[in-house]
Amino acid sequence: MLKYAIIFLVISMIAGAMGFFNVSAVARRISFVLFGIFIALAALVLLA
Repeated sequence: MLKYAIIFLVISMIAGAMGFFNVSAVARRISFVLFGIFIALAALVLLA
């Protein structure tokens, strides 16, 4: 899941640099959501 978050973050950076701000915003939001889910699951695994 962290891999997908990083992929979407890279897509958002590339799209933002090229001027595709709508694509950039969507990819950035997806990357933040996936990263948040990853952190929550990682914390659960470490605490369990």
